[in-house]
Amino acid sequence: MSFTSSFERTFKQLLPSPFSIAIVLTIVSFIMAFLFTKPVGEGIGYVLELGKHWENGLWNAPLMVFAMQMMLMLVLGHTLALSEPISKGLDKVIPKLDSTAKAAFWVCLLTLCVAFINWGLGLVFGALFARKVAESKLRLGQAFNYPLIGAAGYSGLMVWHGGLSGSAPVKANDAGHIKELVAGNDVLIAQLPKMVSASDTLFGSMNITTTILLLATVPFAYYLIGRNTNNKAFALASKFKADSAEEQPKGAEKLDTLFGISQSIGGLILAFAFYSAINNPGGGLSFLTPNFINLCLLGGALFMHKNIRTFLSAVDDAIGGAAGILIQFPLYFGIMGVMKDSGLINMMAEFLASNSNATSFPIITFFSAGLINIFIPSGGGQWAVQGPIIIQTATELNIPLGKAIMAMAYGDQLTNMLQPFWALPLLGITGLKAKEILPYTLLIMLVGMLIFLSSLILF
Repeated sequence: MSFTSSFERTFKQLLPSPFSIAIVLTIVSFIMAFLFTKPVGEGIGYVLELGKHWENGLWNAPLMVFAMQMMLMLVLGHTLALSEPISKGLDKVIPKLDSTAKAAFWVCLLTLCVAFINWGLGLVFGALFARKVAESKLRLGQAFNYPLIGAAGYSGLMVWHGGLSGSAPVKANDAGHIKELVAGNDVLIAQLPKMVSASDTLFGSMNITTTILLLATVPFAYYLIGRNTNNKAFALASKFKADSAEEQPKGAEKLDTLFGISQSIGGLILAFAFYSAINNPGGGLSFLTPNFINLCLLGGALFMHKNIRTFLSAVDDAIGGAAGILIQFPLYFGIMGVMKDSGLINMMAEFLASNSNATSFPIITFFSAGLINIFIPSGGGQWAVQGPIIIQTATELNIPLGKAIMAMAYGDQLTNMLQPFWALPLLGITGLKAKEILPYTLLIMLVGMLIFLSSLILF
């Protein structure tokens, strides 16, 4: 039996569903907060207090807004990926992928490229690509390693936080945001710039080099795994559809099937987004906000679908893929509430920061971000609770804020290969289970760790 097959079998036996993992992590956060932050003499009363922290996090209004933004990124990106031009493009590529190794390489490479543009689009693009490869292999009666192809379709989460929709660098690019994070610390605020430009984070030499290395190395790693893994027979869940057939429209409903209407609306939205970008009051790349990205995705999705009906049909499918995220997001917000309001997350981050210097702090930030991501898989949520510590410590140690922010982003995206939260849409589309793809994503996580650490040390 090969190493990867043994690795896969072990994880199938050990890992529960992502929702169960969220429940377990909730319990763990309560236990850790109770053990390490409980005031002397407190008991059941402190447990109730932690419960209040959990409830406050569960329904935190700003985080709910953020959740809506992230779900729209996913749903609109999914809808765009379901459009006929993208589907036909994939159909032209798939017949050339005559082996597991080739399929893994190209699914990974193209997914990385798309995810750099938008994480939601990249996630669904990779899932659809993997699914279409599987359907093609089934029609031909060929056995191959479907979980490996699914893992390759999830690889976009290795570059997303260093891409155009990365939560921390995009938020830091908002004028006044980093000062709002440390509100109350007037001495620190006086030392901070108005914003950390995307030219110092996403488009800095470190991140450009890191992204190029990931594009060159991760697909090749999947190719090698594909060459040394066993092919096997597989089955697919009910066929995934992009455009569902409906009854013939009548009367005013015919507007929904006319070609040109969705293209006109989508084109106008894209034109307005372009106008907003070149006339943004902040200048530079300050227009790259979650709302701007969603505006572009909405316009692009409408423009790429042949009519409003197919657009709405794709939206219906996309919303189904986001169901798991909808029910789990509040649980992770609750975990964040417990860890933040009890002081546990600050205790963890401050301990790591107090034992570092200008050389070691980016590395410690990287590893601490990877650890915290296991508990808080939302990059934006993680930035909200870890960002103030990063900003303050980086300023005190005279470390460029752009590098410190990207160190957190790298740690966050690295352990996405371990945390299955964002794999929920992919699992729904491909019909795979988290424990089937994780053995391979964990191997890729080791490759990514070497690349990220090298960049943080050398730049």
